[in-house]
Amino acid sequence: MAPLIDKKKFTETLQSWGAGIVRIADTANLAGIETEPGDLLDGFPRAVSIAVRLSDPIMDGIDNQPTPLYSSHYSRVNALLDDIAVRTTNLIQEAGGRAVPIPASLILDSEKWTSFISHKAVALSAGIGWQGKSLLLVTPEFGPRVRLVTILTDADLDPDFPVKNRCGKCNQCKDHCPAGAILGKNTVSHYTTRSEAVDLNRCVHQVRDVFGKLPNTTPLICGVCIKVCPWGSKTGKNLPKTALSAG
Repeated sequence: MAPLIDKKKFTETLQSWGAGIVRIADTANLAGIETEPGDLLDGFPRAVSIAVRLSDPIMDGIDNQPTPLYSSHYSRVNALLDDIAVRTTNLIQEAGGRAVPIPASLILDSEKWTSFISHKAVALSAGIGWQGKSLLLVTPEFGPRVRLVTILTDADLDPDFPVKNRCGKCNQCKDHCPAGAILGKNTVSHYTTRSEAVDLNRCVHQVRDVFGKLPNTTPLICGVCIKVCPWGSKTGKNLPKTALSAG
């Protein structure tokens, strides 16, 4: 590995730039996941995973499709994530390391909806949160009300570890999905395929119906499952007891 970096100071610096949560993934745990190019992880034993919190009032304003305010907010948060990622890359390089910022939101394959790497897979490995029944990353702090970005690096940073799934028997995302696409099945760590948890055809059909009526800048998600997840509650006081039990 390249330079040893003080993790506490590193994290505090990124948080001063707007990062909500910062965790480190050991990329050895990401072996076998799809990347573009296929050797993207070569030479990068660590991945910095960053989450930025979304606005609660904006998320609460979603009904059954993205609002114009959500669309704008989504774009601005992605821009902030990209800015933090570039600044983090420069910080690591100034310390003598190598780093690659991965764009926060860029679809390379519109059929599979994949990018250079799954930010969610990196965040799961880094322990930012767990994979909910909606396939979204759910954080203990903010629920799924976050956006993610990744920086690959050879810097010597102590890795963090995955956290336990806490969805339990809660089915709020399933019960409120306007497409009826969420199957309500839980997982210990992550789903082997998306189809285990979500009927992708229904989800895509719902999204494409919505996007035919909204600007091209609209996020590629209706947002309902993000809104209704009880873990998105600021205080957690609205969490159902079933969300705290093992499922």
